[in-house]
Parts: sequence; structure tokens; C-alpha cells
Amino acid sequence: MGYDTEVLVIGGGPAGYTAAIRASQLGVDVTLAEKDAYGGTCLNTGCIPSKALISAANMAHEAGTAAQMGIDANPIVDYSTLSNWKSNIVSQFTRSVEKLCKANNISLIDGEVQFESDHTATVTRTEGDESNGTSISFQYAIIATGSKPISIPGFNYEDEPIWNSSHALTASSSPDELVVVGAGYIGMELATMFSKIGTDVTVIEALDDALPAYGSDVTHVVKKRLKELGVDLQFGERAASWNESTDTGQVELVTESVDEKKTYLSDRILVAIGREPISETVAPEKIGITRDDRGFIETDGSLRTSRDHIFAIGDVAGEPMLAHKANHEAIRAARSIAPDESSVSACAVPSVIFTDPEIATVGYTQEEAEADGYDTRIGEIPLRSNGRALSMAETDGFVRIITSQNGSIIGGTIVGPEASELISEIALAVQLEAKAEQVAATIHPHPTLAEAIKEAAENVRDKAIHSLNR
Repeated sequence: MGYDTEVLVIGGGPAGYTAAIRASQLGVDVTLAEKDAYGGTCLNTGCIPSKALISAANMAHEAGTAAQMGIDANPIVDYSTLSNWKSNIVSQFTRSVEKLCKANNISLIDGEVQFESDHTATVTRTEGDESNGTSISFQYAIIATGSKPISIPGFNYEDEPIWNSSHALTASSSPDELVVVGAGYIGMELATMFSKIGTDVTVIEALDDALPAYGSDVTHVVKKRLKELGVDLQFGERAASWNESTDTGQVELVTESVDEKKTYLSDRILVAIGREPISETVAPEKIGITRDDRGFIETDGSLRTSRDHIFAIGDVAGEPMLAHKANHEAIRAARSIAPDESSVSACAVPSVIFTDPEIATVGYTQEEAEADGYDTRIGEIPLRSNGRALSMAETDGFVRIITSQNGSIIGGTIVGPEASELISEIALAVQLEAKAEQVAATIHPHPTLAEAIKEAAENVRDKAIHSLNR
């Protein structure tokens, strides 16, 4: 049977465009379908714009709080100009993705895809009030449709005062007062960013603490910094309802806790309680593709769905919903379709939160490792003992390395400046099953934050030089 394309990739985000490019590099005829913008949520309304805004906010905050270094400044943030700068970065990146796809001989088609049978789908494009559908046949398909913000009943994102993360990252002006509902990584990142550019921020969380996936030794450092920034953290409160105040012109958020109701006034309410997969749009049930009770498409160890010739990758295939995990899965799926002898599997998936200070983890925590039967040893160094951290006036945080009984590094946590960059060294150690003594024996340049990793590796063996051994 002849097909219109060998591989139909559905979704042009980090998972989809990576799968399309790698499959084409391996000699496969590829068609990539995207209904909105190439680059997906990550490049357009997620990772890239948020980090651009976070970087700018950090710069303004650092300039305005450097009096101890003898630097007196009072930065003024023109948010409209900042927003335009961020948008130009996004446009540059998304255009680059489209150019890369074309340069790799990938056929691009705009529209939303729905399966019709095992090897056919309809791609529908809507322009104004008119829709037109194109039928396409394929030998293999890769579903990479991503995720979307979870909503709360009664908080409609179509209402102007109610924001999700995409609204917050595309706004042309910043609110004077903002209530953030949710103290997960998205809520905490955006609360930090807005507070640094002068917005009064309140964070509401139904649970008893922020960042529930992390231990209190990690989260207390971030909460301490948020409080220094003036962010009001309220835990154990559930967002119940909202209304527009006729007296102030602001928005009133009503919360409920075990024993009372509270009202908070703000200009906008940002709902940041997590994300959910976009899996229903491809009509998976029509061809027998199964989903779990959260809507994630179920896959096996090779990322195949219940239909062997159809793969699911990235956010739509399950936690963790991370762009770099999606990228790795994309390459695995492409290699499954066009086998590549250079294939190497990954066991270490880093996780990063761009708060202040940053949080980065990879592999096991001590508790997880011991629950799985490891006899662990821990090496930990406070950043206040690191010369570079001292010279940056950024000493809050630590580097922790977890090893198994034989000294192999099986996990690590970094809380501090540039944690997002530093974690890759520990991830490589986990991936290669390196021993702490090997990392300790590796010469690290001085003075750098990376020296803290070497010191933590030394501390595993009670040989740390620049801090007391545990």
C-alpha cells in the first residue's frame, strides 16, 4: 500500500518537531502537522517567554538591591517594551524551528488532526468561519499534542480578569496587584518574576506548603526569598469564587479554609494549578488508542500506544511534563521507526524550577533511594562555603549528592544560583553511573559554583576541604 507520508507527526512543539527532524535525518519521509504555532507551548507561551521575563526581572532586581556592593540604582521597568522584547525572542525562535523543519525536507501542514482509521487522518484548518479538511494517509504516526493549563470550576479563562500562565506571559502590561492561585512550579516562578518588577503578589495554595513534590529543606529557601520580596504566602486556602468589585474596579477572590473565608483584592487572578494533556483532539478512541483516567495516552517502554504503529511522546504521554523529557522521547520514537545503531537510552531526567534561588534535581532523593532498598551515603555542601557564591552575594542554598553503597552517584539536588546549569554535571554522573570519587578527582575551575559539586562529592567520603564534613 502507498501512503501520503511514512510518518505523520501531530504537534509541532519540542516533542513533535524534534521527532520530525530526527526521523527525516534517518531517511524517513515526514509530514508535520501543527494547528497553532510551531514550537508549541514551550516556545510560544511557556518555557522561552517565561525565562526571558524571569531573566529581565532578575536583572532589574539585582541592580536595585546591590547597595551592599556600592551600587545604587533605581531601575524602572517599562513592561510594554519588555513584553515586545520577549515577543521578538519568541518569534525568532519559532521562525527558526519552521526553517529547520523545511531544511530537513519535512512537509509542513497547518491544521488539527483527527484519526479516521488505523492509517488515515483528517487535517482540518479553520479560517474565519470556514473549515476545510484534508485527508492524509500514513504508515506511522507520532502524537505530540502537548498539554494545556488546568482550570478551576467558576474561573473561566475567557473572562478578562482570570489569567492562566499563557495569559500572564503574553500580557502587554503588568498588574499592580496579582493573586496567584497555586504554589506549584509555575505559580512560584511567576510570583517571583512579577514581584521583582514591582507587582504586589499574593500566593494562595490549598495544600499546607509550596512545591509539594520537594522537601521542606528545599522549599524553605525559596519561601524565605519570596517573603523578602514581599510576596504574601497563604496556605491551606482553596479558591472558591470571584467577582468584580464595583467599589474599587478590582477583582475579589474568595477563598475557603477549614474554619473561615477570606477575600483578596487584585487586578488579575492567575490560576496556576498545573497542566493536563491535550489528547482528545486526535479522536484516539476512534482507532482504539487507550488513555488513562487523567487523559494521558498510554504507552509501553518504546512509547508505542495500543496501536503498535502509533507513538505518543511528550506531555500527552505522561509525567513529568518537561520539554527536555519530550525531546528525548522524540528521538527514541524516531529511532524506533528508523532504527539507529547509535541509540543510547537515558535514565536521568533533570527537573528545574526557575525560582529565586533556582531548584534543580535529578535521579533519586535520599528518601526515594532508601525506599527502593539502597544503602545511601550523602554529600552536601552549603553555598556559603563556596567562594564564587560569596562573590555573587548568593549564598542561600546547597548542593547535595546521593550515592549508593558502592559510591555510584544515583541522584542530586541543587538549590542556588545557576542550579539549572549545574545539574547537568550530576545528571551525567547518574547517566554514566560515575562514582563520587571520580567527580571529586575531576579538576573544577576556581572560583566557580561548580566547585560545590566537587566538594559535595568529597563530602560523601568525609573529605571536603572548604566546609565541615557531615
